[in-house]
Amino acid sequence: MIIKCAIVDDEPLAVELLASYVKKIPFLELCGKYTNATDALHGIGETPVDLLFLDIQMPELNGLELSRMVPETTRIVFTTAFNQYAIDGFRVNALDYLLKPISYAEFMEACNKALQWFQLVQQNEQQPTAKAEEEPTSIFVKSEYKLLQINLDDIRYIEGLKDYVKIYTEQSPHPILSLMNMKAIEQMLPASRFIRVHRSFIVQKSKIREIERNRIVFGDVYIPIGDSYKQAFQDFINSK
Repeated sequence: MIIKCAIVDDEPLAVELLASYVKKIPFLELCGKYTNATDALHGIGETPVDLLFLDIQMPELNGLELSRMVPETTRIVFTTAFNQYAIDGFRVNALDYLLKPISYAEFMEACNKALQWFQLVQQNEQQPTAKAEEEPTSIFVKSEYKLLQINLDDIRYIEGLKDYVKIYTEQSPHPILSLMNMKAIEQMLPASRFIRVHRSFIVQKSKIREIERNRIVFGDVYIPIGDSYKQAFQDFINSK
């Protein structure tokens, strides 16, 4: 696998240092070097990349602002001298966070993490076409800089919030938080097993035991069935 990448940093020496690191890693292809975020945004628009090594504190347009403007498919590795931005990096779904001065060993570790991420994404994309009759039994989600494997059998329901989802399983009293939207996780789940019943909820069909007044009951949790999803849900009920 080849990962196309670009570097954005307002310090030319920092750009050249990271560029020298990129040349040493066989699965990276450097597609752009930028010393300001505005040029980077234009360049990435013309030549999309998979991975962006991005400084945070830059004039005019900073790295956090830029990270929210690039395509969702572009992953971010922040490179900065300011560790107070670590939490913000997580909120924009950064793959990693490197504190300057960055050693080659630290850089390589972040790249290997990125490679693992893209390989898992590719695996999930190819899985349905490999054998149409075989559905996945688990999914990988990113939570707090880690990739977690979740068995589909364990999932009861999923709740979508503004910037992330909560995955409720039978194995834990606490949900698993992952920074992705509902559309992204819905695409990862087999439609034969999961059904979206509300803008903010997906449930596993086999886990539904009780329905009360247009709400699915999971213990003391009541999940509403949205108006635009009622017909599809009724069709599912009628098919049982």
